[in-house]
Amino acid sequence: MKDFVEYLAKGLVSDPGAVVVKEMKGDGTIIFELTVAPDDLGKVIGKKGRTARALRTLIQAAATKAKTRAILEILD
Repeated sequence: MKDFVEYLAKGLVSDPGAVVVKEMKGDGTIIFELTVAPDDLGKVIGKKGRTARALRTLIQAAATKAKTRAILEILD
């Protein structure tokens, strides 16, 4: 799953080398913390948060298939 999140984020940004995904496992939940370059933050969030919402939807769909729960947090 971490590779999937990283793949999606790198496809959106101008500086793929600055993409960092941290995975924290909890009680039946996986939390992904996404960090990108400051210039690319707007690209990941998108207009009115549409891109971020789409990313979260894709990640939740993949997590449902894996019978777990996933949360995406985009850090500044």
